[in-house]
Amino acid sequence: MAEPVERPSIDPPGKPSGTLTGRPGMRRGPNNWQFTAVSAVAGLALAAGAVLAAGPWDSGQRKAEQDWAAARSRTGGAHHASGDSSGPAPAPSAPAVLAALPAAVQDAPAGPSRDLSAVLDPLLKNDALGDRRAAVVIDTATGKRLYGKGADAPMTPASTVKIATTVAALTALGPAHRIPTTVRASADQRTVTLVGGGDPTLDRAALRALATDTARALKAGKVTSVRLHYDTSGYSGPSHHPIGPNENIAPMSALMMNEGRQDNSSSGPAARSEDPARDAARTFAGLLDDAGITTRSAPAAGRAAKTSRTVATHLSAPLSGLVERALTNSDNDIAEALARQTAIAAGEPADFNGGRRAVTAQLKKLGLPLKGVNVADGSGLDRKDKVTAALLAGLLARSADPDHPELRPVLSGLPVAGFSGTLSGRYTTKAGGTGFIRAKTGTLTGVNTLAGTVVDTRGRLLAFAFLASGTTDPSEAQAALDGLATALAAGKR
Repeated sequence: MAEPVERPSIDPPGKPSGTLTGRPGMRRGPNNWQFTAVSAVAGLALAAGAVLAAGPWDSGQRKAEQDWAAARSRTGGAHHASGDSSGPAPAPSAPAVLAALPAAVQDAPAGPSRDLSAVLDPLLKNDALGDRRAAVVIDTATGKRLYGKGADAPMTPASTVKIATTVAALTALGPAHRIPTTVRASADQRTVTLVGGGDPTLDRAALRALATDTARALKAGKVTSVRLHYDTSGYSGPSHHPIGPNENIAPMSALMMNEGRQDNSSSGPAARSEDPARDAARTFAGLLDDAGITTRSAPAAGRAAKTSRTVATHLSAPLSGLVERALTNSDNDIAEALARQTAIAAGEPADFNGGRRAVTAQLKKLGLPLKGVNVADGSGLDRKDKVTAALLAGLLARSADPDHPELRPVLSGLPVAGFSGTLSGRYTTKAGGTGFIRAKTGTLTGVNTLAGTVVDTRGRLLAFAFLASGTTDPSEAQAALDGLATALAAGKR
């Protein structure tokens, strides 16, 4: 039977919520951490009875982590309010402002570090973790590194690289940013162009709304027949990910509908369109016809004329919602779109190289350790990606910093152990970390990773990153990683 799950947060930024995925309240006091931990589990347990989801799936190329939290609402946290200059509220798990990283990410006093070593060292020796392992644990309240093994060794992150992608996008654009899809009409209104802005979550309902608004504008000018073009110039470079055509990701296009999926799925592997822009334009043409505007021929690729004017606009969910969906569902298409949006904001070409440079530049601005790091793509499908455990844990600690409330969606988007997203099937109700661990998973053949946060029995929010390479049994490796995180939650030190 499928495991019960919980949706990601859809609360407007800055508004408190009583759930774990909601925004923090204003509670203060010495027992706030204990209250938060107990309330989190209780709220998650109640949410668990409401919905069911399918378990994780395996594509052969990689473990593509299952999408549920946004399966019913394709835009994930679609109700994040826009235009909120303050952004999301700080994470409730960061009671004190972190000192600047990486200076604050330093070894803790010998006693606590030695105690944590006694807990984690034996678990890291598990043969299921392959021949290379790395681990870092940071106390987010103080910024101190409590544990580190192979902390600065560059390793293949798989999907945990999405943490870097989403942090960079939020830093560059802010949580309220929305991706536009527009329709532009020529000066004589005889040609309309559907212009993609890079929103992979565009759906039929959004295209219908665009068609309705376009028809209204054209009919006001006594026009009922047009030529239809579609513009994908917002992206450049190769259309396919370096892994080639793959059911885990659509061709890169600034214009697509439902991630180029050829079925009604919203998660897992699916046959993808070879030309998602053309397919989206054809759907739009049919909807225009429904609205009373006929097209003279099949849609053709082409840019809108400089003299054209915008007659209809659709905006994606706020970036905060897209980030949550990308992390909860391990959504490759959204992750790659976020890397390109970061590139566009930086004035870089919207391709893999531009995304790599732009994401790296944003991480540098945060002062995080980048020696040996190579962010080759936004999704983690590329084995050329190399990150360190120190970087991943540092990114999570920075996301808990009250001075960076714009990064809050990185924490609220992490799957919850035993309840949501890619962790819904990896913990049972009897596991010590169920409900307390929130983490991004990552799996390629021979690679297993886990990075997230956990509240320990002392009430501390710990950021952790565990990376393993050379694994031979994905299930055993995942269980070993889950055991490491559970040990942190148990607080046996």
